[in-house]
Amino acid sequence: MSSGKGGGGGGKGGGGKKKEVKKETKLGMAYKKDDNFGEWYSEVVVNSEMIEYYDISGCYILRPWAMEIWELLKEFFDAEIKKLKLKPYYFPLFVTENVLQKEKDHIEGFAPEVAWVTKSGKSDLEAPIAIRPTSETVMYPYFSKWIRSHRDLPLRCNQWCNVVRWEFSNPTPFIRSREFLWQEGHTAFATKEEADEEVLQILELYRRIYEEFLAVPVSKGRKSEMEKFAGGLYTTSVEAFIPNTGRGVQGATSHCLGQNFAKMFDITFENDKGSRSMVWQNSWAYTTRSIGVMVMTHGDDKGLVLPPRVAPLQVIVIPVPYKDVDTTAIVNECKKTVETLEKAGIRADLDTRANYSPGWKYSHWEMKGVPLRIEIGPKDMANNQARVVRRDNGAKADIPTADLVEKVNGLLDEVQKNLFETAKQKRDACLKVVNTWDEFIVALNDKKLILAPWCDEEEVEKDVKARTKGDLGAAKTLCTPFEQPDLPEGTTCFASGKPAKKWSFWGRSY
Repeated sequence: MSSGKGGGGGGKGGGGKKKEVKKETKLGMAYKKDDNFGEWYSEVVVNSEMIEYYDISGCYILRPWAMEIWELLKEFFDAEIKKLKLKPYYFPLFVTENVLQKEKDHIEGFAPEVAWVTKSGKSDLEAPIAIRPTSETVMYPYFSKWIRSHRDLPLRCNQWCNVVRWEFSNPTPFIRSREFLWQEGHTAFATKEEADEEVLQILELYRRIYEEFLAVPVSKGRKSEMEKFAGGLYTTSVEAFIPNTGRGVQGATSHCLGQNFAKMFDITFENDKGSRSMVWQNSWAYTTRSIGVMVMTHGDDKGLVLPPRVAPLQVIVIPVPYKDVDTTAIVNECKKTVETLEKAGIRADLDTRANYSPGWKYSHWEMKGVPLRIEIGPKDMANNQARVVRRDNGAKADIPTADLVEKVNGLLDEVQKNLFETAKQKRDACLKVVNTWDEFIVALNDKKLILAPWCDEEEVEKDVKARTKGDLGAAKTLCTPFEQPDLPEGTTCFASGKPAKKWSFWGRSY
C-alpha cells in the first residue's frame, strides 16, 4: 500500500509475524541483533527508554529519549522550511465523510486505514466523522477559499501533528504504528515548474535529515505509478535499507499532486491575463518512523547507538571513586566537567546515583546509546585528565582536562562520520545488480537491495508482486533512483523480457 505519505504505514514488522510483547525494563540485552532481529528491536526501544508499550495494540508512548530526538530533527527542518517561506498552520483532526470522499483515487488508497468516530457519549452521530490519515481533504476546501488571484500564490503551509492509520497487522514501534507524529507540508503554485522545483528542494532536506543527522544512507528517487501517493501526479522519496532484515524502508516522501485536487476542490486563481487557472500542488511529510530507521541501522547487542547530532545527551560523565578516597572532590570535578562542556554547547550530564556501581552505569548509558562517556577517578584527577570512551567502537582515550572541549567536539564529529560510513558500507555490500529473473530470486532470498532493469509497466510490477508473495511479504519497486547507471541498448527487463526503460530498486519492504 503506497498511500503512506511520510513513511508511517506499509509493510511488515521486523521479520515474521509475531504478537506484540510488553517488555519489562532490565539491564543487558536478552536478544542479539543477528539472531532475532524483531525481538532485539523491541527490546532496544523499550530498554533504552524510548518507548513504552500501551494497552491499545499499535499505539505507543513516546518517552523523552525519543521525543528529544524528534525535537532536534524538528528544530533543523522547521528552520529550513521557514527559509522557503512556509507558514505554520494547524487544521482539525476530524474530516467529514463527504469531503474525504471527494478525490476518488485518494480515498480508495486510504480507505482501509481510516478510523471513524460514530458516537458521542451514548448517542450515534448524524454522520460518521473520519480521523485524518493525512490532511489533503481537510485543508483543500479552505485553499479554494483563500486563493483567488495570482497574488495569493504561492500558498505554502506546514503543520506538525499526529495522524491515525488503523488497518494493519504486525505493529512495530516507530516503523508501523496506528498513530504517529509527522510534519506535513501543503503548497499551491501558479506553475508546474515551481511545484517541481519545490518537490526536489524538500526531498534534499529529507536526505539531509537521514544522512547528516541520523547517519543513515538513503537513495533519492521516484516511486512507480503503482507505489505513488494516491491521487497525486508523481511521488519522490528517500529510501533506506536494513541489511539485517533485507528490507527497504520508505524514509520520507515529497509528492507533486499536479492539478487533481485543484480540480476536485475548485482551487483556481485569476492569472495576470485575467483568465482563471488551476493551481499546481505539492504535499510532503516525514514521520517518527525516521527514529526507528536510525535504531535499526546503528543499534548493536549492547542496545541503542545514537549519532551525536540527534543524541539528547552527547556526553555522560561518571565519577569512579575507590575505597578510602575523597568522593566529594571527584564529584565536584565531574560537575565542573559537565559545566565546561555545557558552556561549549555540548549536551552533557552527570550520573551521581549512589545506589549503582560505575559498571552498572556504563551499561545503562551504553544501552541508551550516549555517544561518549567520560570517567573521572582519583588517578585521573591526579593527572589532570579524563578518560573518554566512544559508544560506537569502544575506543578509549585519556585526555588532558585543558583540552577536553576541543577533543570532545572532535570525537563527536568522528563518531557521527564513522556511523554514517559504517552504515553506508553495510548498505552498499547488500546492493546486488541483476539482469534476469533467476538472479533476482536468488538476490531476494539473500536479503539484497536489488537494482534491476525494468520495462516500467504496471502489469509487470503486479506480476512480480504476485510471483514473490510468501511469508516474508512480496517484493516490489522501492524507487527508480535519480542517479541512473548506463542502460546499454538492447537491455531487457529482468521480469518480462521486454525492452528495459530504466534501472529500479526492488526488494521487500517495511
